[in-house]
Amino acid sequence: MRVKIILFGIAGWVFLASPTQAIEEIFYKKDNQIYDSWGICRTRAEGVDGFFQVTKKGFRPIIAFESLGKNSDLAYKYGKEFLAKYPDSYQRAEKIFRFARDGVSYTSDLDQFGYGEFALNADELVARIEKGNARGDCEDFAILLATMYKAAGYRSAVVLVPGHAAAIVYLPGYRKANATLKFYGQSGWIWAEATGRSNHLGWAPSKALQGKAIAYEIRAVEDLAQQSIPKNEIVQVRRKTTPLAISPFFFILLLMWILPLLSRIFMVIIRRKA
Repeated sequence: MRVKIILFGIAGWVFLASPTQAIEEIFYKKDNQIYDSWGICRTRAEGVDGFFQVTKKGFRPIIAFESLGKNSDLAYKYGKEFLAKYPDSYQRAEKIFRFARDGVSYTSDLDQFGYGEFALNADELVARIEKGNARGDCEDFAILLATMYKAAGYRSAVVLVPGHAAAIVYLPGYRKANATLKFYGQSGWIWAEATGRSNHLGWAPSKALQGKAIAYEIRAVEDLAQQSIPKNEIVQVRRKTTPLAISPFFFILLLMWILPLLSRIFMVIIRRKA
């Protein structure tokens, strides 16, 4: 009986370590693109229905409004909790940054979903942080941080540079930043690049300092209304399973534990046959 309990324990451990397969949001397919219940295309940034509404005139990260105003949920709640817990604005900004940086593993959309682009809103990403299996790419980090900073009392924006997205936050006087940005004629904006585990708040990549960035401040919150979804077009978007990684050290320990156990089981079987 003891052997069965141990083996069930191993099976349970592997099961719990495996990532969630399906996203909670209901999606539908239209013209080979994936849309959510707000009518926003998750697999395309460009156009009036794209998640960033990128046009020749600029962009508008409309997906951020899925987690603000009347739609505010997990991400906004966490931002408010940081505001209540950390009165010092610099410390609070750093805590929010680390929440995203340490809670989300950078993964390309192609590796995670099989699409070249697939944006997550802030609440979807926080739900995965709570479960310990959050993965996302640059636009996911950008939307999460911009939303949480807005909730925590900061001015925040999403910034685009060629091939990349990030969040910026208005934090004048913050001395740990390697560069400050000027936005709408105001200095004091700093880069929030949480895609690397060794990054710190205020670190800006070289591409951000080349004068080619455009930004959109999350100002007036727009209350997006959910739309009716065509039932015959509903699809389930699945995350690709990541293999369970075990370090060589723990693998050796596992072998040292399981081999004697199997040997004892084998000897018992031999004795019974004898």
